[in-house]
Amino acid sequence: MITPLEYLKKYWGHSEFRGSQETIIQSVLSGRDVLALLPTGGGKSVCYQIPALLQPGLCIVVSPLIALIQDQVNSLREKGIKAVALTGGIAEDELVDLLDNCLYGNYKFLYLSPERLQQEMILERITQMQVSLVAIDEAHCISQWGNDFRPAYLNCAILRKLKAGVPFIALTATATRKVAVDIMENLEFRDPLIVKDSFARPNISFSVLREEDRPYRLLRLCQENPASAIIYVRTRRAAEEVQAYLEKQKLGALFFHGGLSGLEKKNRLKEWLGNKTRIMVATNAFGMGVDKPDVSLVVHYQIPDSLENYFQEAGRAGRDGQPARAVLLTNNDEETQVRSQFLEVMPEVSFLKVLYLKLNNYFRIPYGEGNDERFQFRFTDFCQAYNFKTTLAYNALQLLDQHSVIALSPAFSRKTTLQFLASKQQLIVYMNTKRDLEPVVQAVLRTYGGVFDYETNINPLLIAKKAGMPEEKVLDVLSALGKDGIINYTSSGSDLEITFLVPREDDRTINTFAPRVMALQKIKRDQVENMLRYVRNDRDCRNRQLLRYFGELDPERCGNCDVCKGKLPAEPYIRETIREKILELLSEKKLTSRKITTLLRYEEPVILEVLRSLLEDRNISVNSRNEYTVL
Repeated sequence: MITPLEYLKKYWGHSEFRGSQETIIQSVLSGRDVLALLPTGGGKSVCYQIPALLQPGLCIVVSPLIALIQDQVNSLREKGIKAVALTGGIAEDELVDLLDNCLYGNYKFLYLSPERLQQEMILERITQMQVSLVAIDEAHCISQWGNDFRPAYLNCAILRKLKAGVPFIALTATATRKVAVDIMENLEFRDPLIVKDSFARPNISFSVLREEDRPYRLLRLCQENPASAIIYVRTRRAAEEVQAYLEKQKLGALFFHGGLSGLEKKNRLKEWLGNKTRIMVATNAFGMGVDKPDVSLVVHYQIPDSLENYFQEAGRAGRDGQPARAVLLTNNDEETQVRSQFLEVMPEVSFLKVLYLKLNNYFRIPYGEGNDERFQFRFTDFCQAYNFKTTLAYNALQLLDQHSVIALSPAFSRKTTLQFLASKQQLIVYMNTKRDLEPVVQAVLRTYGGVFDYETNINPLLIAKKAGMPEEKVLDVLSALGKDGIINYTSSGSDLEITFLVPREDDRTINTFAPRVMALQKIKRDQVENMLRYVRNDRDCRNRQLLRYFGELDPERCGNCDVCKGKLPAEPYIRETIREKILELLSEKKLTSRKITTLLRYEEPVILEVLRSLLEDRNISVNSRNEYTVL
């Protein structure tokens, strides 16, 4: 009989298991449920792939992202292992063929999103399959107390009913104790083995840098780092602005966010993975499932909303085991902005009740009725009608969706796509005769790349704001461009679709889950406060702060973070060397401290300390332009 280690050598080329991998695999093979809490880059997929290969039948893997699913399936296929991915956009005939392959084609893995578990045809076929194991990847998504809660993940529990007796393995890298308990309860674990390897990443140097001039500091970090890097920001606009700044500084960079088309995302990821572009500037829409071992720098240009997200994103550095840096940049305004962006848009129960009342009135649903009624919903019109802030209103709708009061279609914005059919030269000629259309055309070209090459999703409201005109006028212009053959243009009639799932009972409807909403709000506030506490705490080792947050009782100081290094005085000979080099530089010309730190390859705090010492000893002076000179 082939052993797990033999499969590890055969397919993965490793001579030994890491951490608790072997313990987890043996427990799964014995038929036991397992909760595996392993660090980012800790080899979670091996823990279910090897036991699946060693047993007859199929392993069902539930995973949250198409990119994550596709990456795993491609990796298995390259090893000669048969795997199926049920991603979006599959025609019904093709879906039937893929499911038949799982039944009769000797496939070993079926990867699907949790949303697929709502389809009767898929559930019916799963009952007919010989299933050896069910793996729930990124399992923290099933917990309402986690940072990435996805209501569709609650569907995973149905697999327990369909395949009684089949062991489950749930895997995650970002679960607190409360989230871990929630995972096991939701998946109805029976006598589970709970395995938690240390989340410590000793090769990563964590640091928080306070810098009013963040662009300059980011530039220095990128210049000092010759290898692959990820820059995380909070908004799509920030992603585009930071990327433009780095490009202007002659540093190759791409931006990545949820507003890009699928083809754009695929091409940019391919270019970055192939090291054709060194730096990726991204929102948190980027990274999950991306396995790039040689990332040596992860910079959070803005404070994220939770330590869970921060640690997972920072952990994408140094997966090859080589020294890497995780740097969080902040300044005096950031704390206020974080509170504004993440806390002020959380709907209170009172606002939820008002919005639900207005929603029913908007669709003229009488009290006691509305169950299973479906409507096309223009979200922006609804917000304008009742003067609601769009982000607050949308978050409230999501809460109603999560608690099964309503069901929202996945799309948030108007489904509008376009592609330029005319060449750039033809467009110039056309615009010379249609000057009134120019503001809209220019706004589209400035906002979306690739519109000449492929069909692109656009947001008409964003174009309207940039062009300085009403949204309806923008739609008229796009329609005219389409009729003239300049663009291929399609537009749906609504922002999203909404289905009312329960009869209207106004406040009573909300009261049934109001305590949970308040509890979730407290969790969110605590997450933000814990994140800010980490940023402000420059006394305790960064590594210890992070590991304690994830339940490790007595972690050691890392000796490698900004706090640990700050407490270690520089060796006298290093200080003396820096002193001599500064005096040598200043003997030639006046220089600012920024220029000096650029020229000298030493830790900046030590350089600044030596500068202060030289000033106190009256060896140098500083003028009104902050330039130092030798006395």
